[in-house]
Amino acid sequence: MPWVKNAMGPGIFLIAIMGCGEGDTACTTVRTLETRYESRAACTAATNAALEKNSDADFPVVVAQCVAASAKPAALKASEVKLPEGRSVQLRVTPLKS
Repeated sequence: MPWVKNAMGPGIFLIAIMGCGEGDTACTTVRTLETRYESRAACTAATNAALEKNSDADFPVVVAQCVAASAKPAALKASEVKLPEGRSVQLRVTPLKS
């Protein structure tokens, strides 16, 4: 993972809420949540709840990504989003809020 200096070592992780277009359009960081996690595992465990509370972004795909507190989120495209089980997200077109 290119945005983590030492994936096995200690660190502080944050959840970045990202809005993605379709296919090869790059995702954009919508907001970074303030809650700090002591491990990537703890952060990852909190992503579903964080996404439920922060899915109001006007993008076809909204994802939650754990990032090291000292790093920017990795460049990500909607077609590259992986679910915790290793499956890819199923893209669908949804109407944007007006």
